[in-house]
Amino acid sequence: MGKFDDKPTKPGWIGVDLDGTLAYYAGWDPDNLGIGEPIPAMLERVKFWVANGHTVKIMTARVAHEHGSAFVRQEIEEWCLKHIGRKLEVTCQKDYAMIELWDDRAVRVKANEGVPCCEHHESKPSYHKIT
Repeated sequence: MGKFDDKPTKPGWIGVDLDGTLAYYAGWDPDNLGIGEPIPAMLERVKFWVANGHTVKIMTARVAHEHGSAFVRQEIEEWCLKHIGRKLEVTCQKDYAMIELWDDRAVRVKANEGVPCCEHHESKPSYHKIT
């Protein structure tokens, strides 16, 4: 067995953003890099996926920089162990095996059209049609 518990039974993986999606986030503070408390609804969703054989990876910009990323990755893995009951892989990159991404900043677009697919995004000025 490898670093992460149990072999998944489902193909692909689900990406879950950490700050603001899985853990409460009050903004960037270089003097306090701690991870917030879990967001209950998302925590239960992740536990359900893992219990049902899905691979879930933490997708976060916190590990995007080589300097210090090993320490940060370890902190996130330990947070997962404490709150989810197992370590989850931590990444800042998507690949072709990712089947979906849960993120508080993402805007879903219609495939091959480049326009938002959800009405709640269409009302935001930054997402209006570019002419």
